[in-house]
Amino acid sequence: MQQGIRQTHCGRTAIASVTPEGPDARAGNAASAAGEPFIRLDNVRKIYHGGGEEFLAVSNVTMTVSEGELVSLVGPSGCGKTTVLKILAGLHGHDGGEVQIGAGNRLTPGRDIGMVYQQALLLKWRPILDNVLLPAEILGLPMKAARERAHDLLQMVGLSDAADKYPYELSGGMQQRAAIARALVHDPKLVLMDEPFGALDALTREKMNIELLRIWSESGKTIVFVTHSIQEAIFLSTHCAVLTAGPARMADYFKVELPYPRKLDVKSTEAFGVYARRLYHCLGME
Repeated sequence: MQQGIRQTHCGRTAIASVTPEGPDARAGNAASAAGEPFIRLDNVRKIYHGGGEEFLAVSNVTMTVSEGELVSLVGPSGCGKTTVLKILAGLHGHDGGEVQIGAGNRLTPGRDIGMVYQQALLLKWRPILDNVLLPAEILGLPMKAARERAHDLLQMVGLSDAADKYPYELSGGMQQRAAIARALVHDPKLVLMDEPFGALDALTREKMNIELLRIWSESGKTIVFVTHSIQEAIFLSTHCAVLTAGPARMADYFKVELPYPRKLDVKSTEAFGVYARRLYHCLGME
């Protein structure tokens, strides 16, 4: 079992266990075998500057993630979750602490990282297949192989019959599936998801949660998932990182020991309720 830097249980310091626990218990990856986490954040801080003033967005975030995990960052809106995600993506620098991704080497944002946003952001004048292929075109990848992979991904996300359709012909949930396929087409090592289901209705969101677990299981990718939904964070994740209202501090980081594959009825179990109460407590919502 690999141990992380530390785990804070609503302010109390402890050692964090971060053994991977995906559907296939993916513990044989190279990073874990070498005893190093795939992602390590140690006391990370971020300060924004503007108008002669400073704004502390992230004050202290510490966590480790093993390869193949699905980790949620959960917290209130505006608390700094997206800032942490942008630091991981290499889109923002950090002003304190240490960020390590990929056993000591930062990943190249365009090549090694896939992004999924709250809106699908599909180009309305391109068919779905061409939307999925966009990262491969930008990166100059061999298009024959990329096209084959895109078709495979569309099949994986349940859109094999929609390759020639345009975004306006798809529902919101289907568009988000296409966005997930686009994020995977260049075979990134890390996928970052920023409230990807936040704009969907409740029923579609639950369906997409189930679909995401299936896609994660089949792809084996490391995913960091930002959400403000407590139930979504618990249902999806191998670990939950709980951030306080801004500036973001790590209030808790814990393993979710609910067996995979997970179905929606797990939400009615006492074990699920224990995790939910823990999150409510850490976020001051009791």
